[in-house]
Amino acid sequence: GRFSDTRPVMLHNFMMAARETGCTMAQYRDDPQKIAACFIRAIETYRYDGIVVDIDTATLAGAVGVPVTFPEDQPARAHGLYLKRLEDAKGLAPVEIRGYRYVQNWLEAVRILKSYFGDEVWIRGNCDQAPFSLASMMRTPELWMMDLLADEDNAFALLEYCTDVTCQFLRLMAQTGCHMLSNGDSPAGPELISPRMYRRFALPYEKRVVEEAHKLGLPYALHICGKTDAILRDMLETGADCLELDYKTDIGKVFSILKDRACLIGNIDPSGVLAQGTTADVIRETKRILDLYSSSPRLILNAGCAIPAETPRENLKAMIDTARQCVFS
Repeated sequence: GRFSDTRPVMLHNFMMAARETGCTMAQYRDDPQKIAACFIRAIETYRYDGIVVDIDTATLAGAVGVPVTFPEDQPARAHGLYLKRLEDAKGLAPVEIRGYRYVQNWLEAVRILKSYFGDEVWIRGNCDQAPFSLASMMRTPELWMMDLLADEDNAFALLEYCTDVTCQFLRLMAQTGCHMLSNGDSPAGPELISPRMYRRFALPYEKRVVEEAHKLGLPYALHICGKTDAILRDMLETGADCLELDYKTDIGKVFSILKDRACLIGNIDPSGVLAQGTTADVIRETKRILDLYSSSPRLILNAGCAIPAETPRENLKAMIDTARQCVFS
């Protein structure tokens, strides 16, 4: 809620950082030293302010037993049905995620980065999937959408289970020394479920995750992909300190609702502008957001979602250089 010297930049650039370091995604996810090295190189190349430590969107799914594929040069992804009958949700055995290899790799990479940068670079320990998203992976998205309509009682039981798993990751991540925690909950957005369903099935569990982060003494960011205009006020009710929002969300509406209450992280189009646009496109879109937020300190510049690996270096530099020209007295 206070102005810094210049407008801060936090990049969701793990795929691009790996590509520029010469790592495949397989090499990246398998070695915490390589994960850290990719971000160190990116910081030293582009001189931005905040690291989003991310690996994929299937780590917690894998930790609870969902089948996961590990492509050589793409992030891992969940692919298959783990919980075959929703009514079995109430009998799921508790799981300790700390023993899962990729959870450990994620945590160790954050510890290395914190040791290397100290407090000179803001380190956001992303904690993979929020409860609604994790539930959709355990049941597959198609079945989960039908579950919400057909069997609320057992859907809530699965969400309770997933909330415990998500909060475990938050507690483990907090021990790394990171400065901030976050989760993604993109299947909970209006492009897949109605605002009413968001308020019933996602919001209460997001709120508990935020409360857990605050109990740990850390600020928290919530990310939902797509056009989130219809649930912006609801997302604020989670208590999240920051909302990382996609370019599809109307930036004018974001400013009017968030400017005095929560920080926007975003929201430049990662594909159409950063990866595929010209340098002039990047500068224009960056200035548009900076100008709109000129009276508010509650903006951390970023793409609206993960930056593609093939993004031209000059485009990323143009975004950061434009932000650096935004100096506050």
